[in-house]
Amino acid sequence: MHRSYQPLKPVTNRYLQQRWDQNNYQNHCRKVSSALPVVDNRGIRTPAHVQLKLKRLQLQDERLSIIDRDNRLLSSRLANIVSSHGLVDHRNHLNADKRRAELVLVRRQNQAIYQRLLSRQSEYRRQTWLDDWQKAERRRESISQYPRGLGDKQQTPTPPPLGLSGSGVEIKTTFTFRSSD
Repeated sequence: MHRSYQPLKPVTNRYLQQRWDQNNYQNHCRKVSSALPVVDNRGIRTPAHVQLKLKRLQLQDERLSIIDRDNRLLSSRLANIVSSHGLVDHRNHLNADKRRAELVLVRRQNQAIYQRLLSRQSEYRRQTWLDDWQKAERRRESISQYPRGLGDKQQTPTPPPLGLSGSGVEIKTTFTFRSSD
């Protein structure tokens, strides 16, 4: 085999024939790479009457019309409520008497509970505690090393209030003055 180009047909200029054959081969390769398939391997087209599913569209339209109708009813009711400022449509309501009677009963029961609370006496023996506290104060005063002066003794401190404030027991404050002779 020769290293030079061997054309298929006899030619006068081998060099030019080589260039033409090479250009033709490159054009052929480019056309093959950009060629589209000729065989149609796509699936068959779905018919329009099967693709649309008219029954589903009809059901959806009916559902939307029901929703629109309900929305219109609700908006009209809300508009009526806004225009009437929330008043009752009619005063002769079926349960009005029963509600009034229940309200009166609840008020009476609340009043009875309130009266029972006010009349209840304290279970704490307040007077006994007060007497014990005053006795302890007298003992403390009698055993103290330094007697209290007139300025300190103007008013004896009272114990903190015990029990309920409205129990009916009054706290008496005593004033004792000691003269220093």
